Amino acid sequence: MVVALRYVWPLLFCSPCLLIQIPEELMEPPVITEQSPRRLVVFPTDDISLKCEASGKPEVQFRWTRDGVHFKPKDELGVTVYQSPHSGSFTITGNNSNFAQRFQGIYRCFASNKLGTAMSHEIRLMAEGAPKWPKETVKPVEVEEGESVVLPCHPPPSAEPLRIYWMNSKILHIKQDERVTMGQNGNLYFANVLTSDNHSDYICHAHFPGTRTIIQKEPIDLRVKATNSMIDRKPRLLFPTNSSSHLVALQGQPLVLECIAEGFPTPTIKWLRPSGPMPADRVTYQNHNKTLQLLNVGEEDDGEYRCLAENPLGSARHDYYVTVEAAPYWLHKPQSHLYGPGETARLDCEVQGRPQPEITWRINGIPVEELAKDQKYRIQRGALILSNVQPSDTMVTQCEAGNRHGLLLANAYIYVVQLPAKILTADNQTYMAVRGSTAYLLCKAFGAPVPSVQWLDEDGTTVLQDERFFPYANGTLGIRDLQANDTGRYFCQAANDQNNVTIVANLQIKDATQITQGPRSTIEKKGSRVTFTCQPSITWRGDGRDLQELGDRMGRGEEYFIEDGRLVIHSLDYSDQGNYSCVASTELDVVESRAQLLVVGSPGSVPQLALSDLHLLKQSQVRLSWSPAEDHNAPIEKYDIEFEDKEMAPEKWYSLGKVPGNQTSTTLKLSPYVHYTFRVTAINKYGPGEPSPVSETVVTPEAAPEKNPVNVKGEGNETTNMVITWKPLRWMDWNAPQVQYRVQWRRQGTQGPWQEQIVSDPFLVVSNTSTFVPYEIKVQAVNRQGKGPEPQVTIGYSGEDYPQAVPELEGIEILNSSAVLVKRWGDFATLCAGGPAGHLLPCEVTYWREGSQRKHSRRHAHRDHVVVPANTTSVILSGLRPYSSYHLEVQAFNGRGLGPASEFTFSTPEGVPGHPEALHVECQSNTSLRLYWQPPLSHNGVLTGYVLSYRPLDEGGKGQLSFNLRDPELRTHNLTDLSPHLRYRFQLQATTREGPGEAIVREGGTMALSGISDFGNISATAGENYSVVSWVPREGQCNFRFHILFKALGEEKGGAYVSYNQSSYTQGDLQPDTDYEIHLFKERMFQHRMAVKTNGTGRVRLPPAGFATEGWFIGFVSAIILLLLLLLILCFIKRSKGGKYSVKDKEDTQVDSEARPMKDETFGEYSDNEEKAFGSSQPSLNGDIKPLGSDDSLADYGGSVDVQFNEDGSFIGQYSGKKEKEATGGNDSSGATSPINPAVALE
Repeated sequence: MVVALRYVWPLLFCSPCLLIQIPEELMEPPVITEQSPRRLVVFPTDDISLKCEASGKPEVQFRWTRDGVHFKPKDELGVTVYQSPHSGSFTITGNNSNFAQRFQGIYRCFASNKLGTAMSHEIRLMAEGAPKWPKETVKPVEVEEGESVVLPCHPPPSAEPLRIYWMNSKILHIKQDERVTMGQNGNLYFANVLTSDNHSDYICHAHFPGTRTIIQKEPIDLRVKATNSMIDRKPRLLFPTNSSSHLVALQGQPLVLECIAEGFPTPTIKWLRPSGPMPADRVTYQNHNKTLQLLNVGEEDDGEYRCLAENPLGSARHDYYVTVEAAPYWLHKPQSHLYGPGETARLDCEVQGRPQPEITWRINGIPVEELAKDQKYRIQRGALILSNVQPSDTMVTQCEAGNRHGLLLANAYIYVVQLPAKILTADNQTYMAVRGSTAYLLCKAFGAPVPSVQWLDEDGTTVLQDERFFPYANGTLGIRDLQANDTGRYFCQAANDQNNVTIVANLQIKDATQITQGPRSTIEKKGSRVTFTCQPSITWRGDGRDLQELGDRMGRGEEYFIEDGRLVIHSLDYSDQGNYSCVASTELDVVESRAQLLVVGSPGSVPQLALSDLHLLKQSQVRLSWSPAEDHNAPIEKYDIEFEDKEMAPEKWYSLGKVPGNQTSTTLKLSPYVHYTFRVTAINKYGPGEPSPVSETVVTPEAAPEKNPVNVKGEGNETTNMVITWKPLRWMDWNAPQVQYRVQWRRQGTQGPWQEQIVSDPFLVVSNTSTFVPYEIKVQAVNRQGKGPEPQVTIGYSGEDYPQAVPELEGIEILNSSAVLVKRWGDFATLCAGGPAGHLLPCEVTYWREGSQRKHSRRHAHRDHVVVPANTTSVILSGLRPYSSYHLEVQAFNGRGLGPASEFTFSTPEGVPGHPEALHVECQSNTSLRLYWQPPLSHNGVLTGYVLSYRPLDEGGKGQLSFNLRDPELRTHNLTDLSPHLRYRFQLQATTREGPGEAIVREGGTMALSGISDFGNISATAGENYSVVSWVPREGQCNFRFHILFKALGEEKGGAYVSYNQSSYTQGDLQPDTDYEIHLFKERMFQHRMAVKTNGTGRVRLPPAGFATEGWFIGFVSAIILLLLLLLILCFIKRSKGGKYSVKDKEDTQVDSEARPMKDETFGEYSDNEEKAFGSSQPSLNGDIKPLGSDDSLADYGGSVDVQFNEDGSFIGQYSGKKEKEATGGNDSSGATSPINPAVALE
């Protein structure tokens, strides 16, 4: 029969809970769906509403009890009952204080139908009237300044928590601090009163949130009597007043402990837990440390808590012994079940609490103790058990558990019905799983009695023969460690005494997903970057949360980056540490590979400091405690304790020392009269963390100095005085606001009285002393508390005079070409004696180079100095230049200055020369090269010639040729018979009589160079009627001749044959303002092309001739111009006759350049270059002398050209841009100036 399905009930058929459908014709036991809270407080003008709603079929009937007695709401005046099928709620209207109190009590609702009775929990209704402060006479409170006082509040009681405020008549809050505070009971406590507390309007205000009213107490007049002698006293507790108390704290609720103390100075409160560590993550300190609040109390918080009130005179304490108890809570709550006839019903009710709750059972709201004894049910270990149930045994049961902290109630029904077996799981369902995993085939069966379920394979045999197959009580079949051959069809069969049904489940096995490379755990430093790699990677997770491809971590703005199976986290922070995993997932399985990231770094800040044992400040001691800092995954090695004195050195911190990392308190030895503010910094192997917040400031009392100044010295700055100086004491060693210095002195060797003077500055000038006399000196620190320890005696001297002795030497021994030994006569201490008492003095040796032995330099010489200690008998002067003349002076010196000098001269022998300068290789042909060079800058003697060596590079040093060039004036040398296919290594050394010096090395050859046209950096410039073509010859390039041709529209200049090493060519006789193409040919082969345009105005096509072109007109104009020129000449001659001209004076001005004096400031430093000979071409020193030949040259074109002529008569040259021409050398070569053909001019 097909029946309509209507209700869906969550029922536990066995375990776990199944969603089953009940046929419409079945009835439903009552179930409470809504009820009022366990505690209901109502106030005047509030409507009183008690709720009780329930579901059930047939329709539910409601009844109420009040204080265990039957209560009928509809019979009560002013009560309105809701007319609803599923509601027994009612409302009491017209509430006022008297009316509400009539209905106070404990209410309970019962909902019943044919199947049983459900019951609500107890509802306690409490009615509260408008609050009123009881009338009382408030007398003035009189107290002497410095004493303690308590201003009581005592507000009216209320069922709801109150809010207490202390204000004055101007509605301003009374300021609270460590001295003045309000307790949890509302009283106002003064640890000690001041005259500023004298007021007549201390008013306690009580705020009642339920009635939304605020009432106030009568003002209290506090009168404080002033006194001139406030007596210090140690702390005493005002609350609690006894030494210990016991409290009960409820599990899961906050615990509040309070200690308020009086005393002068004002005590500070500190909290300790002798029975174990304080749970820092759940503890907060409030009300200036007077209140400790512990959140979410647990059983582990049982034990002793101690508050300690301290000031410099002592301490007081109170011990709280806390016992943690708990209201009842469920371990196993009874659940409603559906049963078939003949089954055994079991309802478990397990409850925990402190003290252990008492459990009672009810059936249909009636305690089982009041029911007739029935063998069908029994109570066993808190469980209600019914055997062989029948439909008549359908009932609603109640399990109620309670202790002194509360009650728990649970309704659960036993519904006995008879239904045929039915499988709720869909037929022919397909399950897919991966190899090696576990599959679950569902078969949810329903029926009464409960049907039996079995699983069969395709052959009709049970599958449980394989140990990998295991059934669940709810009919599900599990298959672990799946194999490929587990694929197939499985049959679930459910049967009871009425019928049996079967469904088919299809199972398919696939290969499992695998991660071939997973991330690895790592430890990284804060601020660094970490990369995790995973192949393949579908999703990345951090601590179980999916990570996006780009993300903002913790709102800090830094991003992590995911790409190609890599997770990169930049700028690591401690919040980034945790577990990271890459996840590869399909529809069938999820594979995850995990790695742990640990972020390490310097410790965190020490969170809190506390000072104790303040009474020890008189002994300059105090105890400092602190909370441990976060170690950031690296053990804390030590704590650095620092202090600051905001009076003497603000914002400057000094270290007091370090303590081990496992220590969180220490007693500090302090200096007198320092304003100490402390901070603590934790240190681990990664460095120091951030400093802690600063502590309160404490001041140590004054004391006499414990140290005296150091570095005491006595030295004169004049011959008749002595200046006594010392290093002043640091301010922290003053032991008082100010410090002075007691200076004592007397002449050494005398036993007379000490002279003394007290000064504030760290020096004292003693006048009228003898010259260079020893004195005994003492400097002692003093302050207003007394003197420092007895100081040590220091020897000082009065002022010195200049040394008088002239040192004498035995001689100077030449060690080598760059070092000499200055030999003693006695010792330098004797030689350099000075002062009237023969006090031993050091000497200063000064020496300088006067020049080469061949020629002295007129430039200013650099002077070197050597200080010779008094106990030294000789000194070596090294680093000298060979073949040089030196001057030496020896002088004694003291603090006054240098004495007279003894002078000596010496010369160093020849040495080997330095390396030649600027060795160049020039290709002459395929088999010949030309070498040219410059002499060395440092001759270190007389040059005797050069040593030239060369060898092929590719023969490993074999076949090296070497020969001497005996001419020191030689600057060039030609090498012939070279291989055109090899490169050579050339080495050149200059020689003196001491041998060859350092070599200069070059490489070169004719291979792959000869005949190559390489015009490096070629360019062309132009004037009005000429053009200059310039290029840079390549190093080692063989010389060759080529042809330059200038071409313009309609004309062609023949140009000339030019040498490659010439570097430039000038073409004259060009037309102004004309474009020319320049072509370069070598052996009739085109090499290069470039363009240039001349300056000026070009040719202009003239119009047809007019009268201006007639001869008579031209002659007339010419005559006028000639006449004007004659007049100008006559005027000039007449003006020139105004003075005389002396030929003798003119000749006197033509002084020969050889006779002109050479000034040091003109030529600067003089070096060995004065010994170098010039090249074969000697230029004139007179820049005004012109070379032989015609004055008609390219200089007329607007510049100066250095001109040579080729064999064919054509001219070539280098445009220089100067008006004067420089003289050319006498070399036969027509090439340009070069290192072997110099053209030198001194201007």
